[in-house]
Amino acid sequence: MPFARPTLPTLITRIRGDFRGRLEIAGSLVRRAMIDVLGPVWAGAVHELHSFLAWLAKQLFADTAEGESLLRIAELYDIKPTPAQYATGNAIATGTNGAAILAGTILRLDAATTYRVTTGATIAAGTATVPVTAVLAGAAGNLPAGATLTLEGPIAGVSSVLTVAAGGITGGVEMEDIEEVRDRLLLRLQEPPEGGADQDYEGWALAVAGVTRAWVYPLENGLGTVVVRFVLDGATNIFPTSADVARVQAALEAERPITAEVTAVAPTQLAIPFTVHVVPDNADTRAAIAVQLGELLRRLAEPGDGAGRGRVLLSQIRTAIGVAQGVVDYTLTVPSADVVPGLGQLPVVGAITWV
Repeated sequence: MPFARPTLPTLITRIRGDFRGRLEIAGSLVRRAMIDVLGPVWAGAVHELHSFLAWLAKQLFADTAEGESLLRIAELYDIKPTPAQYATGNAIATGTNGAAILAGTILRLDAATTYRVTTGATIAAGTATVPVTAVLAGAAGNLPAGATLTLEGPIAGVSSVLTVAAGGITGGVEMEDIEEVRDRLLLRLQEPPEGGADQDYEGWALAVAGVTRAWVYPLENGLGTVVVRFVLDGATNIFPTSADVARVQAALEAERPITAEVTAVAPTQLAIPFTVHVVPDNADTRAAIAVQLGELLRRLAEPGDGAGRGRVLLSQIRTAIGVAQGVVDYTLTVPSADVVPGLGQLPVVGAITWV
């Protein structure tokens, strides 16, 4: 049976009673009797020990361990937090032909975000494209195409403002969150490796920096084949780029059974439109519904297999709207049936029309 941790008042009563029993005190004591003072003091110290023991017990199990304790358990299974990744891309400089931009030149977005030119270039025909890498790892280094960067120090013949090239600066990923490590560890404990079972491919994909969800499709391309689709929920766009697919493909190739042909694939976006009438209709209830729908699809949606996999029930959508904070009543007209994604399609929240 579970251990019932005594409360502080219970400990005080116990200790005072123990004092009285051992000293054979039957009658009442004066208000400031020593044993009645010592009881609460001792109980306070014992209560802290009970608190520490309760915390320590939680550190023994993967589902309740915290911080360093969880990481230590995970390391026993060779599971480590995926490190933060540096954003990379290209920037376009303009200036006088022949002016050189050296490797190591620093470009600045703001006081906290800077980039280093990795390979020097010389301006020709008025422009030069230089590859850059964020100085600090993490998602803050990601920039869209067209964003502007400024030279930290002037360069003769080169404009001080550079423009991020097509494709943007991408690939910056935060260090894996402790709860994501826990999820991978629980997957490893609950579904041990089986030499190429579905959970093995899922675990190998999730071990790649930035990957937060992965789905496995055996035999999709024929006998002996496995397709793995994945997303990066921490990125600005959760759908993988070709570089992300290449990273996951390399990781899967390093782990797969020799007889399996595995392919990493980016799912395609299936934006689900919604038409909702909500009571009361205000900014708060609209925002709450949008959050609930996003959480629902993140939790339940998965890329389709062309045979019904990834189906999101209309009843689940209705429930998500109904439990949104502040919603008293609502009418959902779109969608009017279950959402069934096609092959490789991942449902996400599309435009929400409020009527």
